[in-house]
Amino acid sequence: MFTRIVKMEFHEAKISAFLDNFDTVKEKIRNFPGCHFLELYRDKDDSSIFFTYSKWENVSDLETYRNSALFKNVWATTKPMFRSKAVAWSVDTEYSG
Repeated sequence: MFTRIVKMEFHEAKISAFLDNFDTVKEKIRNFPGCHFLELYRDKDDSSIFFTYSKWENVSDLETYRNSALFKNVWATTKPMFRSKAVAWSVDTEYSG
């Protein structure tokens, strides 16, 4: 299992639309095969910066999601709201307390 972290910076006027859309799709993403966990975080210093934090069984499950109609629709809706390009990391847990 590994964690996927995605940083997204939004135009201020688009945040409400992003949150509405996320609320609509979050359970679909969370219940996608191979996804074990999903959270959305908001930066404390810059309220237009968000992070998704998700745990995936394996890389092929994430790739299947990224090639799915669900992801394509989510991304087509979300990407135009960005004020800068999203940044993503796939990381392994070294310690969990």
